[in-house]
Amino acid sequence: MTAEAGRPGPMRVANCGGFYGDRLSAAEEMVEGGPIDVLTGDWLAELTMSILAGNRLKGRPGYARTFLTQMERVLGTCLDRGIRVVANAGGLDPAGCAEAVSALADRLGLRAAVAHVTGDDLMPLAEPPVNADTGETLRAAPLTANAYLGGRPIAVALEHGADVVVTGRVTDAALVTGPGMWWFGWGPGDLDPLAGSVVAGHVIECGCQATGGNYAFFEEVPDLAHCGFPIAELYADGSSVITKHPGTGGLVSAGTVTAQLLYEIASPRYLGPDVIARFDTVRLEQEGPDRVRITGVRGEPPPDTLKVAVTYLGGHRNTMTLVLTGLDITAKARIAQEAIWARVPRESFERVDVELTPLGHAEVNGGDDAGTALLRITVMDPDPRRAGRAFSSAVVETGLASYPGFYGLTPPGDASPYGVYWPSSVDAGAVLPVVTVDGVRVEVPHVPPSGPILGEQAGGPPPGDAAGAAVPPYAGDLAAGPVAPLGTVAGARSGDKGGDANLGVWVRDPARYPWLAAFLTVDRLRELLPEVGDLPIERFALPNLHALNFVVHGLLGRGVAASPLLDAQAKALGERLRAVCVPVPP
Repeated sequence: MTAEAGRPGPMRVANCGGFYGDRLSAAEEMVEGGPIDVLTGDWLAELTMSILAGNRLKGRPGYARTFLTQMERVLGTCLDRGIRVVANAGGLDPAGCAEAVSALADRLGLRAAVAHVTGDDLMPLAEPPVNADTGETLRAAPLTANAYLGGRPIAVALEHGADVVVTGRVTDAALVTGPGMWWFGWGPGDLDPLAGSVVAGHVIECGCQATGGNYAFFEEVPDLAHCGFPIAELYADGSSVITKHPGTGGLVSAGTVTAQLLYEIASPRYLGPDVIARFDTVRLEQEGPDRVRITGVRGEPPPDTLKVAVTYLGGHRNTMTLVLTGLDITAKARIAQEAIWARVPRESFERVDVELTPLGHAEVNGGDDAGTALLRITVMDPDPRRAGRAFSSAVVETGLASYPGFYGLTPPGDASPYGVYWPSSVDAGAVLPVVTVDGVRVEVPHVPPSGPILGEQAGGPPPGDAAGAAVPPYAGDLAAGPVAPLGTVAGARSGDKGGDANLGVWVRDPARYPWLAAFLTVDRLRELLPEVGDLPIERFALPNLHALNFVVHGLLGRGVAASPLLDAQAKALGERLRAVCVPVPP
């Protein structure tokens, strides 16, 4: 099958993975479950780049090896049916991954045109990178530095006849936007269609999270154990329908799609290398069972810079977890720490983090509290010996001279290295993506939008609460109504954005949105989630989705790989908020 520019569509893009470690059988399920045109998957979370960097230092491949396992099962069928495969599984070595796919094809007796995209790797850096969030200049030696490329190189690879396209660091949505450019012939000025494809790509990039996985109202999701992966049926105007193969478990509803739209975003102006997609223009419609149509997405010209993910070795860390049971939880936690720091002085470590997490009905506010709690102590230090068994053995040594009921969940062990994620940026024109197809090298220079711009111009209504000014004010009493968990009327989804956490909250009944917008202010969020403390918080309104999105800056420190928190990716932040009792509208 050969796509032609301007083809009306739809183009059916099936996702088969949302992270490095997702269900291995998913590729085969998507290829055999029904007709698709493109098979794609997302292997590269920010944490994954640190993992691959560690693998490479140990002499292992710098790409996702599970991708080869999946290709061995489906490559022949994809070639027979004309299904193109597009994946960012190349990680830090897209050329090596493409070579491995070609070798696999040869071993299977198949003829496959395998392309790879390079140019994202900026190492060695000419100068120390500046942190895009804090303005700091990196003093440590970078391990990796990769620019987030867009969909254009993927489109060029497909235009040159590639059956399989392997990339390094591209934006997650580029895995859909690139095939859309190829299929429909979109140019840099087709901002609205490009923006629509970015939204579709964002919805399906995390696999089953679009089809009922990790959904706040999970009890409504049928057969979650056999959840089907999502499909985006993409049209020439950028609209799409999110669905899944018939007969699979899970659910595609306005709610599941809303939840994924709110995942790991910040401002409604969703910046990307191809376009800025306005998430506050997204409109959802339940078209039928397991079919949600996305329309109305507006686009703005992309920024003149590309995001760059830099990683470096932050030091070494070690964690010991003790279980506290029964009465006087807070006092037991104090006694445990006094015993530990008497053996290894707390101030001898570069950083110490202590978390007391109640389980069951424990109250950790002093007094005669009762229940069960976890005391999690993490030490971080440049010296692996200091953070290693010198610490963990000292914790164990307190076992017979500590609080009653002492036991731990982890044996003593050595420290492990941890990476730090350092967000930066680079001028888009300074990065030259290169596509290699069957030995032919094609450069893809940056081309900013020019001529007619088919989309919303920059300088429109500012995002955030100002963009939601048309929301009717809430006329009721915010303190009135029965007291119940917020989750009885609102869903939530949360995640990580580098060192920041995002928390999206929505109501399923549009009539309750004015209440949500009036009730859940930044100050109220601080009251309901004391863990955010006095950290800077931004609130953004998305009235079309009946939703608010909060960005808690610095909650995860230097990012997931360096965060000592038990919930290092802020995955449960939304569920903790939903459990808090508030006066809900009748």
